[in-house]
Amino acid sequence: MDPRGSPIIASFVPFLFLLLILASSSLVPASAEAGGGGGNGTVAVPFRSAEEMLRFQRIKAQLARARDASVKTIQSPDGDVIDCVPTHLQPAFEHPKLQGHKPEKEPAERPRSGGHAAVDADGQDGGEEEALPQAWRRSGESCPEGTIPVRRTTEADVLRASSVSRFGMKPRGGGGGGFARRDSTGGGHEHAVGYVSAGQFYGAKASLNVWPAQVASPSEFSLSQIWVISGTFGNDLNTIEAGWQVSPQLYGDNNPRFFTYWTDDAYRETGCYNLHCSGFVQTSNRIAIGAAISPISSYAGRQFDITVLIWKDPRQGHWWLQLGSGGARGGGALVGYWPSSLFTHLGSRAGMVQFGGEVVNARPAGAPHTATQMGSGRFPGEGYARAAYFRNVQVVDWDNSLVNAAGLRMLADRPGCYDISGGSGGAWGTYFYYGGPGRNARCP
Repeated sequence: MDPRGSPIIASFVPFLFLLLILASSSLVPASAEAGGGGGNGTVAVPFRSAEEMLRFQRIKAQLARARDASVKTIQSPDGDVIDCVPTHLQPAFEHPKLQGHKPEKEPAERPRSGGHAAVDADGQDGGEEEALPQAWRRSGESCPEGTIPVRRTTEADVLRASSVSRFGMKPRGGGGGGFARRDSTGGGHEHAVGYVSAGQFYGAKASLNVWPAQVASPSEFSLSQIWVISGTFGNDLNTIEAGWQVSPQLYGDNNPRFFTYWTDDAYRETGCYNLHCSGFVQTSNRIAIGAAISPISSYAGRQFDITVLIWKDPRQGHWWLQLGSGGARGGGALVGYWPSSLFTHLGSRAGMVQFGGEVVNARPAGAPHTATQMGSGRFPGEGYARAAYFRNVQVVDWDNSLVNAAGLRMLADRPGCYDISGGSGGAWGTYFYYGGPGRNARCP
């Protein structure tokens, strides 16, 4: 044997040793922790690659850092654990583009509205304190000034994901662009949305009622949200998204939860839900992203909605997120912002805005359609207190003014499963009802 081959053998031995370690560790017992909603006992979870295992170890280290940084812990009545983390230690500042970044002050000017003060679905003024009623606030506890409430993520949450390497991110779909509505569905994602395009938009606002949508499979979800979009579908799409979502895989239960999302490369490698990665800078100490919304709407009963506003600050250029209209006092509750440096196309403006619902149909081709509900699970024709709605649908124009979303176009990928129907006028301005039950006689 040529002795020059020995260095190759020597270098291969450590690699082989690593493979043996990975093989023996490929089934890792994951204990469910308090607040994770991941169940009791242990589960054996296979890692499909060394990359996934290393990714899991990095996530575990991040979770430990977050717990160590907490200055106060709040036990939510629904089982969540909320950590009060100092604002300067939040996940946002781990992003390479945000090194040394300090939270910006509130924008000097919010979008102007020429209309009347917003009212909720039952005719009551909104207010900053009720901008987003959440279960954890019912404990009577709150996070102190200078901190942000962070819903604790556990190892069980991570291991529930279909792919550890993409934990906290939307799964890849067919063509990579099926998550924001275009001319066809992709990756099992189905939509019923209103949209405006072929313009220059600097934000969007709407009020949407919150429902306990039933999700048929842990690998599926149902959400209702606003999308602020720029770029090319399936290629370099930039999106900012916010609304409510039911996702058993992500949260471990079927509660509707407030969520955010962003990407600058069509959901391929950048961005994530909530605070699962660096990027979004939270400033509020009263709203927990990813926490359950409570109370929620009931069929033929009282309706509860949330008002979401996303807009680009004309001075600093960042995209801010606000909840609530604020009623007579003016100004809702600012949650935080997406720094403009995170984006390419959204660094300047949006070219499209969408409002509506999305579900994932994970059923294989040829199988019956999923019974996962969109919105209330009822079709638009059932109307108020039965069907889900968006009301006071608006966009922010070049002058930082809120205007009705004129020319809002309605599209449903599969109207027999999930549909949409809109109108305008009165206190609701531009509005629409949307949703459906999924599998039914018209959607076999």
